Amino acid sequence: MLVTLTEVVSNNANHYGSSVATKSYTLREITINPQHVICLREDSTMPSRLTEGRLPEGMDSRQRFTKVILDKGQSGLELVVVGSPTQISEKLKVSTRTMLMG
Repeated sequence: MLVTLTEVVSNNANHYGSSVATKSYTLREITINPQHVICLREDSTMPSRLTEGRLPEGMDSRQRFTKVILDKGQSGLELVVVGSPTQISEKLKVSTRTMLMG
């Protein structure tokens, strides 16, 4: 079963005539296989970026964000998604998994 989440994606942009890059963010839907999730961790940097106005307008200032780390063979793939770790684990149904003894 695949699960659709809302990913926070970085957009790097240089202003014309400036060497300083400003980082802004956009949102997009991403569909992942919950069986490949190896770690969920709260992202503490995104709320400050939200208050700085770097995220899309209209987002609630109380919004929380989660880093989702996916198994990618030799390395992991790290995504930042909208929602608290508890909300994301419920969507992924992580808490209902049990280890098979045998």
